[in-house]
Amino acid sequence: MGKEKTKRHEVDLYEPIEHYFTKQGYNVHGEVNHCDLAALKGDELLIVELKLTLNVELLIQATKRQRLTEFVYIAIPTPAYSLRSKKWKDICHLMRRLELGLITVSFREDDTEMKIIHEPGPFDKNKSRRQSTKKRNGIFTEIEGRQGNYNVGGSTQTKIMTAYKENCIHIACCLEHFGPLTPKSLRQMGTGEKTLAILTKNYNGWFEKIRRGVYGITEKGVNEFKENPQIADFYIQSMMDSSSYID
Repeated sequence: MGKEKTKRHEVDLYEPIEHYFTKQGYNVHGEVNHCDLAALKGDELLIVELKLTLNVELLIQATKRQRLTEFVYIAIPTPAYSLRSKKWKDICHLMRRLELGLITVSFREDDTEMKIIHEPGPFDKNKSRRQSTKKRNGIFTEIEGRQGNYNVGGSTQTKIMTAYKENCIHIACCLEHFGPLTPKSLRQMGTGEKTLAILTKNYNGWFEKIRRGVYGITEKGVNEFKENPQIADFYIQSMMDSSSYID
């Protein structure tokens, strides 16, 4: 039989952290006025909250401790999942966003290792926004590329209507109505600058090259774009109302 996994308790986190901060010159004590660990070095007060799992209760508790000092840490056991995972990176971002320090404790057969993932400190919101400029612009582009609101927020396991798919439906409507066309002719009908890329990459298998520079719609394309009648009707009506000419 395999060796049973040792059941851990919050008190198991205390000793390695207490030992570390003592070596850093702090006067460390446990359970001080409801703080799991409190430490002093001169006028500097440091607080660590210990938990076996990261949860909302712990975050609330830690942010309340920030009323007492800016040096507040959360300490948890090192997760079993990869510290390179998106989940862990998101947790670290949240801790930094809340200006909390983060400590992990690894339990081994012959040793216990404590590691400071990051120190508590101010979060630069403006820098964070600058680093996310591309994603922010992507939201603007996606919204501006949609002709209507066809999705319900919070939906899961349902197909999402994107600006790209709307663009595909627009092209499909034009080809189904007028027959094979050039990308130039399609752009003149308002299908946009991404028309050629959509036709050549053909991710959905909706389109086919009839001859050089001329594209048509496949049977699959006809069947699938008609699964979205509200959007198809919008583009068909737009074509009927348009005074654009095709070369």
